[in-house]
Amino acid sequence: MNKVIKSLNILAIIFIAFMMIYGAYNHVANPDFYNGFIPDFFPKLIVNYFSAVVELIIGFLIIFPKWRKMGSLSFIGLMIAFFPIHIWDLLKEVPAIGSKDAAIIRLVVQFIFIGIAYFVFKKSDLTKDESCMGESR
Repeated sequence: MNKVIKSLNILAIIFIAFMMIYGAYNHVANPDFYNGFIPDFFPKLIVNYFSAVVELIIGFLIIFPKWRKMGSLSFIGLMIAFFPIHIWDLLKEVPAIGSKDAAIIRLVVQFIFIGIAYFVFKKSDLTKDESCMGESR
């Protein structure tokens, strides 16, 4: 893998891992922030804690080369699972994200996140003795 691709892969791994681990922390530390995104028929605190666990697991899976493919696919699955919630939010009179424009941007950003995770997924096919994070498999 050339140096630019390897560097981009490392940045993508760090980005996804940080985003997931920080998101997990934030679901516990600031659950009210997410309540507007959670439909009223779901128990908000349980959904927040469940989301925190899922995001924490994905964040750690992405870090370790042995589990990176699973982490990348899990992240992609999570982003796809969020589409109905974000579309529902977009269709509300006043989206929880703040504005219709922000809700549209968030949907576009989700596609970018999926692309980044797919890139990490594809680059996790390193040879057995090579790793992006300096760990051997």
